[in-house]
Order: sequence, then C-alpha cells, then structure tokens
Amino acid sequence: MRISFPFIIFLVLFTILIFGVYNNPKIVRSPLIGKQIPSFNLEELSSGKIINQEFFYDKASVLNVWASWCLECLREHRYIADLKEREIINVFGLNYKDLRDDANGWLDIHGNPYEIILYDNFGNYAMNLGVYGVPETFLIDKNGIIRKKFIGALSEQVYYEELLPMIEKINEEN
Repeated sequence: MRISFPFIIFLVLFTILIFGVYNNPKIVRSPLIGKQIPSFNLEELSSGKIINQEFFYDKASVLNVWASWCLECLREHRYIADLKEREIINVFGLNYKDLRDDANGWLDIHGNPYEIILYDNFGNYAMNLGVYGVPETFLIDKNGIIRKKFIGALSEQVYYEELLPMIEKINEEN
C-alpha cells in the first residue's frame, strides 16, 4: 500500500500543530536548575555600588527580573511586594534593559519591594541566566543554587501553590 506525499505532509503538519497547542511555553527546563548562580559584578540600580553573587549566600533568595516598560511586571508586582512583607526570603531585583531614571521613577510610583536591585542595562547578565524576556523569577537557595525558574508574570495560583510552598521547603532545609 502506497502512502501519498500530501498525506505525509498533512501528518507532519498536524503533529506540529498538536505539539504547539499542548506545549506550555511557561514550562521550560532551565539548564541552570541545580547549578550555582552565574557570577557577576553589577551596579546596584540606585547607588551604583558594585554587587556580586555573594549576596545570594547565607539565606534563600528570590531574584525577580523586571523592567519599567514591562506591563506584566506591574501585574506581578503585588506578589513580589508580598514576599518582601512576609520577610521569609531575600528579595532581589534585576532591572533588565532599562534606563536608570525610568526604573527609579517606576519604583517611586509603584513601590520598591527589593532589598537590592541589580542594574543590567544591556541585558548581558540576564542572558547568562537564560532569560527569555521579562518578567522572570528565580528561586535560589542559601548556597547560591538555582532551584526554580518561573517564566512570565507570577499569577495568584503560581504564587500561592508553587512559589510559597517551595520557599517554605527551602527554608526548612536550611
């Protein structure tokens, strides 16, 4: 029995379509999970002081990659602020491909939930982290090991059902 060429093309395209429909773009396995956070020397957004990766040692941390021009960053901002209020983890920001004045102005309007904000105006360090866009959030343990990467804005469900329980678990391990 001979299978026609158009049928094979249809089958291939159908398979690609099904894969695309059922593939969740927010579930991307980062090659950095389980590895040390890449080293860096970046300026702190407001002070210009040079910060390195040692700020991620001794206590679990969240690193939130954000920008003033990012609408989704504003949507998740309340969850980042809630983390800061709970005082259960260090909350750091990585300002991505932004102008310093725009970022500081955004924080003046919406509030600053970050203990430290790293300034990555060209996105070079974000590239080392494998950032696809903003927002993205990394959960890092007290040894500087990346435990989880969240792509896109944190939703209420992800915040309460995934991130907070993972923070609790990491804090219990420490």
